[in-house]
Amino acid sequence: MAGIVLVGAQWGDEGKGKITDLIADDFDYVVRYQGGNNAGHTVIHGGRTLKLHLIPSGIMYPHITPVIGNGCVIDPGVLIEEMDRLEADGLSTHRLLISCNAHLIMPYHKDLDGASEHRLGKAEIGTTRRGIGPAYMDKASRLGIRVQDLQDEHILAQKIEASLSEKNDILSKVYGLPTYTVEQIMEEFRPYAERLKPHIAETSAILNRALASDQWVLLEGAQGTLLDLDHGTYPFVTSSSPTAGGACVGSGVGPRRIDRVLGIAKAYITRVGSGPFPTELDDTDGRKLIEVGNEYGTTTGRERRPGWYDAVIVKYAVEINGLTDLIITKLDVLSAFDTIKVCVAYEYDGHRYNSLPCHQTAFHHAKPIYDELPGWKTDITGCRTFEELPKEARDYITYIEDLAEVPVAMIAVGPSREQTIMRRWESRP
Repeated sequence: MAGIVLVGAQWGDEGKGKITDLIADDFDYVVRYQGGNNAGHTVIHGGRTLKLHLIPSGIMYPHITPVIGNGCVIDPGVLIEEMDRLEADGLSTHRLLISCNAHLIMPYHKDLDGASEHRLGKAEIGTTRRGIGPAYMDKASRLGIRVQDLQDEHILAQKIEASLSEKNDILSKVYGLPTYTVEQIMEEFRPYAERLKPHIAETSAILNRALASDQWVLLEGAQGTLLDLDHGTYPFVTSSSPTAGGACVGSGVGPRRIDRVLGIAKAYITRVGSGPFPTELDDTDGRKLIEVGNEYGTTTGRERRPGWYDAVIVKYAVEINGLTDLIITKLDVLSAFDTIKVCVAYEYDGHRYNSLPCHQTAFHHAKPIYDELPGWKTDITGCRTFEELPKEARDYITYIEDLAEVPVAMIAVGPSREQTIMRRWESRP
């Protein structure tokens, strides 16, 4: 075993940070391969709660090299703030590597993101307004500014000038916003460049050498499968690819290097922002999931939208990512319910859908078809083996396994790393 991908099997917020922290000790490298500071991982480690937005969760381990891959977009000011916060907390960031090919989020990207969302009004996508989408748009338009450009002030200024020739017109003429000068941005970015230069590297080459020498590499995604630009609930998606395929592109590691793909799903489901959500609960059960599960976004603090577990979505994630294992988090939250529902199919316009409908209208208006299982109504946060769980909880996990046709490797029964049942994970010898 050498290369492992960790992906979200729902709409994000599944607990990837906790699981990364849990297994990271076995690895030599932990790589964030897509997204930007529009995502967040909450990690409880050594009695401390850390909220990470750009730096991989493996930063807590001094022997691990954390890597921000080429598929990411980076707000350098936010990254440096996060580095300083970790350093102040006694966690060194000197081993952090940043891909020279990752793209930078510029000040005008954030302005454009916020202005675009405001203009959409009720039809807004639900972005975090942190400039992620516009940065990826520039990347696709070949107008992007990359991390490597921080190493040459002359090239950096040239690229900023080329970009501003277009962006200033959009800012002023379309949105009525202030414009930028090259020197204004250069003045902000010079200190960023000096601080980040020691961390810039050709990370793809480093990772491939590591894998060739049988070192262990964990590729850590942000968001979730249903937020993938190609395979998610478009247009209510992120601007990158959180799937296992995106892990290869966003890290520069070939698919033959991947030995295992772990998909993480909550024992129920949530999403943040706009978009269709067949099992959404706007009732007392939904309120209970929010309060018991503490369902508030790590990055934005926004209240998440809750719903019952959707087996159709998870099965879709199994297929899209080629999952070898499923990890179920927050099983303890369901201890609050007498009965628990699982969506096994959808109904729309007289038709039953056992998989995701091809057309967004059908998915948007789909009604969930539920199976109902008995709850266990007892505290399971102290369980450390599968056998210690109440029979009803074991039956619930077995039922999820059968629907996904993938084994459940781990079960989280609480927020701390110790509150995890390991069923199918052997630590590195």
